[in-house]
Amino acid sequence: MAWNPDQYLKFSEPRLRPAVDLLARVAVAAPKLVYDLGCGAGNVTRLLAERWPEASITGVDDSAEMLAQAARELGAATWVRQSLAGWVPAIPPDVIFSNAALHWLPRHEELFPRLLRQLAPGGVLAVQMPRNFAAPSHSLIAETVRHGAWRRQLEHLLRPAPVAAPHEYYAMLEPLAASIDIWETEYLQVLRGTDPVKEWTKGTWLKQFLDELQEPQRAEFEADYARRLRLAYPPLADGTTLFPFCRLFMVVRGA
Repeated sequence: MAWNPDQYLKFSEPRLRPAVDLLARVAVAAPKLVYDLGCGAGNVTRLLAERWPEASITGVDDSAEMLAQAARELGAATWVRQSLAGWVPAIPPDVIFSNAALHWLPRHEELFPRLLRQLAPGGVLAVQMPRNFAAPSHSLIAETVRHGAWRRQLEHLLRPAPVAAPHEYYAMLEPLAASIDIWETEYLQVLRGTDPVKEWTKGTWLKQFLDELQEPQRAEFEADYARRLRLAYPPLADGTTLFPFCRLFMVVRGA
């Protein structure tokens, strides 16, 4: 997909908070080499550079648009355009950090052990992924797909939830790890504006569906989905909308 940094960063503050919470649990004093996988527009990479100013920081992403935005925001880091699916570091890093990116990749039972093995001895893999795929924000995308004239065009994009339960990640990583810290947090996000939950998913999960459609169907699909969301997330009297969002975190130290 061709990512839109402006759309993604509409909700930069609530999107950044999980990364801050994850970074707070990474107990590495002075890493030499740090990778930010799925760095996007670089706002999380900036946090890594501020936490470890002496480290070599590299952001990896497959979106030219996002990397261009990142380079404008943070010139000190190294930026690499590459698919995360085939990423292999030239030198084993001390920290692999990934915020809201790895859920786009399949076969986590292969991916996560491979990432852990690529660390330097005693290195840390720190990952945050959304686990909100059963919530109305995401299930109503599937409902909209299946109840419109666009069904044949879009149904191939529907797939099972890409993020497993916490205990499954523990089972796949425990044989390779010196320590594992896995937890979930549900954030009650207070959003503002017109159809804010639709605008939120439009910057991430919804985008792949909209990109398949041409006007006027694209606008019709977006309007139908927004209508369903208003029933699931009705705005409060002051105009704000409460959007609960569950995220999965893990901090794994290699053996």
